[in-house]
Amino acid sequence: MNWRAITAPAARTLYPVHRIYGAVLLLLLLFTLLLGMGNSLHSRLLWVGEQTWPNYYLLNPDATEPSCQLEMDVDAEVARRVANYKPDPDDLFSSPPNPDAIRKSLQSNLELCQQQYDVYEQNLAHATPALGAFKTVEQGLADFLLENIELTKYLFIAMFAMAAAIAALDTDHIALRLPRNRAEWRLSQGVQFVVNGLMVLSLNAYLGKLATSPGSEGTMSLQYAWGGVFGLFMVINAVRFLNVPERIRPGGLSVSSGLVIPLYCAMGLIAMSYFFLVDGYASGLAIYFGMMSNLSSMFINIGLYVLVGMMLKQTRIPELLLNLIKPFNLPAPMLASVIIFATAFPTAFTGASGIFILAVGGVVYDELRRAGAGRQLSLATTAMSGSLGVVLNPCLLIVVVAALNKEVTTTEMYSWGFWVFIMSATLFSLIVCKTQGNWKPRPAPGAFRAALSESRALLPYVAVAALVILSIWVVLGLKFNEYSAPLILPLVMLALVLLDSGRSRGEQGQTRSQVFWARSSAAASDSAVHIGALLALIGFSICLGGILERSDIVHALFPEDLTSPWIAMLVIVVMLTVIGMVMDPFGAVILVSATIAQPAIQLGIDPLHFWIVCLVAFELGYLSPPVALNHLLTRQVVGETEVLAAERTGSFWHRYERLLLPLAVMGPTLLFVAFVPMLFYAL
Repeated sequence: MNWRAITAPAARTLYPVHRIYGAVLLLLLLFTLLLGMGNSLHSRLLWVGEQTWPNYYLLNPDATEPSCQLEMDVDAEVARRVANYKPDPDDLFSSPPNPDAIRKSLQSNLELCQQQYDVYEQNLAHATPALGAFKTVEQGLADFLLENIELTKYLFIAMFAMAAAIAALDTDHIALRLPRNRAEWRLSQGVQFVVNGLMVLSLNAYLGKLATSPGSEGTMSLQYAWGGVFGLFMVINAVRFLNVPERIRPGGLSVSSGLVIPLYCAMGLIAMSYFFLVDGYASGLAIYFGMMSNLSSMFINIGLYVLVGMMLKQTRIPELLLNLIKPFNLPAPMLASVIIFATAFPTAFTGASGIFILAVGGVVYDELRRAGAGRQLSLATTAMSGSLGVVLNPCLLIVVVAALNKEVTTTEMYSWGFWVFIMSATLFSLIVCKTQGNWKPRPAPGAFRAALSESRALLPYVAVAALVILSIWVVLGLKFNEYSAPLILPLVMLALVLLDSGRSRGEQGQTRSQVFWARSSAAASDSAVHIGALLALIGFSICLGGILERSDIVHALFPEDLTSPWIAMLVIVVMLTVIGMVMDPFGAVILVSATIAQPAIQLGIDPLHFWIVCLVAFELGYLSPPVALNHLLTRQVVGETEVLAAERTGSFWHRYERLLLPLAVMGPTLLFVAFVPMLFYAL
């Protein structure tokens, strides 16, 4: 794959996924989005009803007249009941009625009856066709939301099934390298078949346990659904094993052939070996993977963020933003520094660094190469572009941390995360300018004026985005924040894609609606591949984390006689970095929340400090061999040819800059964040 082809005008999708898959997934994601907005919409309807009809919650257009009697002589009724009293000879504790108690009870009943009549008269006064229609809509929505609380779980399973199936069909599950011959192709598909088959066996074992547990019908339905999903994957793997594409040349296996095994399979094999052979708990794999169902809303949000990133790729926004910089003729080191600062904020809006790389990585690499940057520096900057933004508002990863750990809040983490970002981005700039040289900008005359002129092209996009956010706030009362961002941003991006489609319809000879639908379905097609690969990785990361939870590893690392928070922090830094090297951050957060977090906090480490260290360690792991997931995603975006063509001459640093530069930035940042704050509270 040629890196220039990624940004070519005709290149709209990176993967050959059929448009029907993209269309179906787009509709599915939009339905989950609307379902997620259901509670906000219902709250807004209640607010509108209360503003239109006072005491709206009490009004019922179909109310019937109360059957209680308002006309009652209380004294006469009390006298009647006292006179009719007859003692029960069989009741030793029988006593004459208390007239005062009877009177109070009757008066209370009359007050309640009066209230019923007041409500009834109020209903008659407001029983208009408008109230009836509005009440029908509001109550219908409330009943729908109440009856479909579990629907989100099945929507998530459907999204996972479709996305992961597309990733399997296109052979796009994340691996250390692609198959280079038919033998390696069959090795990859065969291992996937085995892993998926073992997953089906684990689900079957779990179903056997659930069958003897009363009240587990809902859980069993979910497990049957998961069983169908992995059965589908087995069919796909079998077909792809037997039908090798003609473009794959003949060949045999080599020592490095194991690198073609997808990462989720490697994690699955390790977890399965433990649960089946060591722990003797065959159901364990199904139980831990099933945890994704309990957090279905979070994983659907990941899918929506991926869709946001892929829609961003379908617009001219990345190019327009870079056009603001071009008039200054920045040399490669300075341009790389500016990109690191500038891309952190879009990363926060796409949820994770990997999503941003997939969406905009091609454009970043292209501009750096045009500015004269070497391949090594361009690859390093692309891999790090936006990595630092995981600590900025409204990044989903911090929302997940705060949701799973009540000791910290998103506000606190975003506040401290901003300063961590400033420190790491500044360190990146210093290292690049020092090692590359020739970093001083030489702006052309009138550069500032030219940049202002280029900024006018962005104004319509800013106006449309602001209009959509404002409209959602007015209509639904839903303010834009870290919790609502996964729901609002897809609608914003749909509006921006629609705007951008109108600007290029003449070039393509299509109507605005045709261009919009083509781009939206293309974005969903790209999203399908990436969602499937990411969710499979997250699911088996959770299973891999189950080994730590069920074994005595955590207890061994944090023994009861360990009292030094300094030693504990050293262990935490090493452990979290290793976890970040082999696991997806979302799965890692779930694992750390269940295992390492509480022992560390009990040893005296501040919870806020602990989780900031976690985020930095995970990003360091994302950029560190042997897995280095951000580098793998960069390879997908720019093409394996470009990676293999990276310079192999010069000093040791310049030969391996794409790996050394991220480590030189994130390593010192992690050590500073981990140990310096302890000087203020751990001594």
